[in-house]
Amino acid sequence: MEINTGNTAWLLLSSALVLLMTPGLALFYGGLNRSKGVLNMMMMSFSCIGLVSILWIIYGFTLAFGVNSSAGLNNFLGNFDYLGTPVGKITEEWLFFGANTGIPTYAFLVFQMMFAIITVALISGSVSDRMKFGGWVLFAIAWFTIVYVPVAHWVWGGGFIGAKIRALDFAGGTAVHINAGAAALALALVLGKRVGWPKENMRPHNVPFVALGAGLLWFGWFGFNAGSELTVDGTTVFAFINTQVATAAALVGWVIVEWLRDGKPTLVGASSGAIAGLVAITPACGFIAPLPAAILGIVAGAVCALAVGLKYKLGYDDSLDVVGVHFVGGWLGSLAIGFFATDAVNSGITDPKILNASNGLFYGGGATQLGRQFLGSLSVTVYSFAIAAILALILKAIKLHRISAEAEVGGIDIADHGETAYENTPAAGSGGGGAFAMAGLKPGAAIDADGKADTSQKVAG
Repeated sequence: MEINTGNTAWLLLSSALVLLMTPGLALFYGGLNRSKGVLNMMMMSFSCIGLVSILWIIYGFTLAFGVNSSAGLNNFLGNFDYLGTPVGKITEEWLFFGANTGIPTYAFLVFQMMFAIITVALISGSVSDRMKFGGWVLFAIAWFTIVYVPVAHWVWGGGFIGAKIRALDFAGGTAVHINAGAAALALALVLGKRVGWPKENMRPHNVPFVALGAGLLWFGWFGFNAGSELTVDGTTVFAFINTQVATAAALVGWVIVEWLRDGKPTLVGASSGAIAGLVAITPACGFIAPLPAAILGIVAGAVCALAVGLKYKLGYDDSLDVVGVHFVGGWLGSLAIGFFATDAVNSGITDPKILNASNGLFYGGGATQLGRQFLGSLSVTVYSFAIAAILALILKAIKLHRISAEAEVGGIDIADHGETAYENTPAAGSGGGGAFAMAGLKPGAAIDADGKADTSQKVAG
């Protein structure tokens, strides 16, 4: 088989677009955060690019997408065939992924690598300002290995959610957003509330960062969604246009709710609404028509705008609303497939040789697919939440989960990274104290291994 240069070029371009989303997420989350923790927040995203890229090439890809027929194990995990395979000995089956795509397996590997990176990074928004960076690194490695890799296999690699339950997920509503959202909730619950939350003012410190990050995410999401068709065909076009109209509608939906509720529309609200729309359309973009996509978008924008307030009523501190946007938005998008999926958009939906699923309720398929979507989403929710909670409790037991209260008040950027995002004081030697003064400390004040500052050296005033 010869390489299909068009399909391969599109997938490589899409891979680059999806990678851009993680720095975009860093800016989005960083802007939403307080200034004294913005670098830590961004570092969590950038660390995932490093960690997950390496782990994916070593074992993540083969366990997620390998075909394992041993005693039905393929329902839960792929094989180990790709581990350590020398490049010169890769066989024809490894050179091309899929029957007629003409796409080298390495191209598909790198595309899916980018998905894995941003999925882990999404979780970090729920624990800003207070989770030890070392603890985050250990959590990211463990959660990627024990949760993301199997779930990706369950949904896309021939596992039980896609092959047995036959729940549909075009680009990651369950495998990415519900998965990360459930883990974010568990991690936030175990970690506890930020010092001073919810009484203290914890507004976004840099709204232009938020808007820039949202714009980069929106741009990259076309690769995320349309690229998930792998080839370039009619379904690719539907995925592309649906991504745009759903996101635009969600932006409008969020702003309307905000305007009616608070009396003023905000740029943070518009940016968050766009992200909610991107999340909701992700699982459905290649299965539904543009008008239903717009309906889904405006519903997602409105519902997520209301959902972010649940943390105040229920008492969990999800710092940057990962649960309200990604978990809720992912569920909305997954269930929307059960209502709006149609083989007029994607003929593979009802083809017994491809997806072997059903059209949605409003397109003559009854409630069958809606039930499948619910069961698939619930399976991921329960598994991800449970494992994330266990991992968080282990970190808590070994005292790697949370910085000290003193370090949190002083700023996690100084405590964990020894740097600060903004230097607004006179240059060194002028007596201003630099970053330490910004954290309320005298220059050279000690910070112990637990991030606890020597409070006896507080700057006067």
